Amino acid sequence: MYELFDTIIATYKGKPGALLSVLEEVQRNTEHTYLNEQALLYIAEKMQVPLSQVYSVATFYSFFNLKPQGEHTITVCRGTACHTRGSKPLLDDVMAMLGLIETEEGEDESSYTTEDMRFTVRTVACFGQCALAPVLAVDEVIYSKMTADKLATLLKQLMAKKVKA
Repeated sequence: MYELFDTIIATYKGKPGALLSVLEEVQRNTEHTYLNEQALLYIAEKMQVPLSQVYSVATFYSFFNLKPQGEHTITVCRGTACHTRGSKPLLDDVMAMLGLIETEEGEDESSYTTEDMRFTVRTVACFGQCALAPVLAVDEVIYSKMTADKLATLLKQLMAKKVKA
């Protein structure tokens, strides 16, 4: 795996935004699509960048994951328009259907992954699709004017898919 990291680092070395690009590429090529501690340490060392800077970038941008992610990612919009049109009940439904439990209010948890690593559920502040609320995304495909019935059908289809080998 470190040979791949070296290739990625060499590809972006000296280019503007190299750290961001390296982190994106490493995450994309890591099993369960996340940046583990060893990867962050390796990147910091090889790019000669303080670990604090690497960690700051990885935690600032919401598209970086510091925990293993599921095969499918379901992202529920929690923006004002989506909220007023029912995104919270949709979030509750998807969590219940997948057997996930939200943490207590105030605890810092932005995503939840099923034990079998098939699904990760997360929220986003706004997709910018307010006229189509409520909105959610499954594996980066946007679904608009979502209802509980549409969500149940979508989840059943995803659950029926075979697990990636």
